[in-house]
Amino acid sequence: MSSNATPRYAVIGNPVAHSRSPAIHRLFGEQSGIRLEYDRIEAPIDRFGSTVEDFFAHGGRGLNVTAPFKLQAWQLAQEHLSARAQRAQAVNTLWMEDGSLHGCNTDGPGLVDDLTRLGMVAAHTDILIVGAGGATRGVVGPLLQAGARRLHVVNRTRQRAVDLVQSWLHQDPALQGRISAGGLDDAARANGWDLVINASASSLADAAPALPGGLYAKGSLAYDMMYSAMPTPFMRQASADGASRAADGLGMLVSQAAVSFAIWHGVKPEIAPVLRVIRAELDATLLAPGRP
Repeated sequence: MSSNATPRYAVIGNPVAHSRSPAIHRLFGEQSGIRLEYDRIEAPIDRFGSTVEDFFAHGGRGLNVTAPFKLQAWQLAQEHLSARAQRAQAVNTLWMEDGSLHGCNTDGPGLVDDLTRLGMVAAHTDILIVGAGGATRGVVGPLLQAGARRLHVVNRTRQRAVDLVQSWLHQDPALQGRISAGGLDDAARANGWDLVINASASSLADAAPALPGGLYAKGSLAYDMMYSAMPTPFMRQASADGASRAADGLGMLVSQAAVSFAIWHGVKPEIAPVLRVIRAELDATLLAPGRP
């Protein structure tokens, strides 16, 4: 790539056509006076590593990684991981530095920032997370660091949730009693949850996870990491089950993108004006559900 070429960035996933990340980073660049190109790359499921290698070999500067590749991205960047990525064992941000591939996970800070925007304080909060994939791995640590009182992870395949929680307990045995795991049918608790986060891919399939009823405490928030112009199936399920409020994950998408932008460019952009524009664009086009 010549010195005059516009720096190239992209989001990589499968599927990825729905992603709003190109518009978000374009707006961040305009806001910050930084010239860039930002594309979507749909990597074949069995060729993620070679697709990443080809992108950087042809001058690419940075990649945002979405489902289902966050664990593979963590494996690729093993030699140069941020502390957050090491703990999460999942990566959503890749870049080249001094000829080496580096990885970080910005999902957790993005989620905590958006919860704060919504008035949901993570401290002293009982949290249920639905799903045990890369998205969940990225947010467990920041939620615990923000002071969550209890965090319970459930998954359709119970063992995946158990394995995820055991990996955290292995890193920090002091979390015993604060973090637990189960199947979807283990989601209910007597007094309900303050915050229920859908980190599964159910809304992409236009379905709600098969959760039991009675999940929500008084004043609770249901948060879907997916985003859509219309309430997602999970949000509708939560409202019917007594959640006080329901929100989608567009704010998380913009917030985690801002952290990635700062890693790549050394500038932290303003989130609120970009979120307003992206929300308006999403509402106008009535896109299908998407995810960070």
